[in-house]
Amino acid sequence: MFMHVQRLINEIVPDEPDPAAANALQEGLGGQFGEMRTMMQYLFQAFNFRGATGKPYKDLLYGVGTEEIAHVELIATTISRLLDGSPRYKGSPTKPVDEPGKGGATPLSIALDHSNIHHYLVGAQGALPVDAAGNPWSGSYVYNSGNLVLDLLYNVMLESTGRLQKCRIYEMTDNKTARATIAYLIVRDQAHENAYAKALETLGVDWGKTLPIPKTNAERFPEVKKLLDQGLHLKQYTFSADDMSEAGKVFRGAAPASMDGGELVTDIAPPGFPMDIAVERPEEFGPGLDPELLALVQATAELELKDAEDPMAAANAEKTNGAKKSPAKKK
Repeated sequence: MFMHVQRLINEIVPDEPDPAAANALQEGLGGQFGEMRTMMQYLFQAFNFRGATGKPYKDLLYGVGTEEIAHVELIATTISRLLDGSPRYKGSPTKPVDEPGKGGATPLSIALDHSNIHHYLVGAQGALPVDAAGNPWSGSYVYNSGNLVLDLLYNVMLESTGRLQKCRIYEMTDNKTARATIAYLIVRDQAHENAYAKALETLGVDWGKTLPIPKTNAERFPEVKKLLDQGLHLKQYTFSADDMSEAGKVFRGAAPASMDGGELVTDIAPPGFPMDIAVERPEEFGPGLDPELLALVQATAELELKDAEDPMAAANAEKTNGAKKSPAKKK
């Protein structure tokens, strides 16, 4: 089973909204080599794994696949923040529709010029399970042959291609929100390339000077260099709450996909960063809760909290109310 901790795996750095960057990031989320694909591919390979002697490899797949869930959460939240509001719109947040001359452009006019219109028309300024061209994510992307070597080779290709595309996306925007998330994912993609390459080394593959792929010299990106200096590309998380993962039997020793060397290490989970909730967007009618409905929600929540604190009182009150409603029996 899985648990959710209400913290993001990496910090979302604040900056101006940037719908064009948000749409580019959609490729890293719902594209053929994006985070949704890596999440589903590694988890299905783990779900379908056969052979008890191969448990360290299964645990490695589980650890990386579980981390990919957090990557989906991170990149989707980043896209949402990049869409949250529109540049140069200074209208009143309390008015559902902007008034010409009272603070800027029509609230959603940016959807017609700078982005995927579905981000506004369908997603209410939120991420969608699609690629940058608007094509929906497909389960047919997932590769799970049942053969461990083939699956691991395919995973190396997937991480390498994902890293290549993220390096390209990084060079498309100077938005700090976008770049912070992209840089983190570039480094973690290299860590996962290390993980699968190391697993293949234990199965007889000699990489020589093949890795990393691509040889991007990504440390010239300042956000990437900071994370590389922290050794983030040499660490793999198991996300094993009971600490029963054997992934460390595979992910150890010299890193195969590192031009500067380094030793591979495992850890249970990163500390994470605080998670907040996006502000309301009246122009999108989101979340669309009017004052009366909010009052009803609050009253219901307070009643349920009171019942939870004193369940016996709630049970007695229910019996009393039931007795009052029951018709008197005729003698």
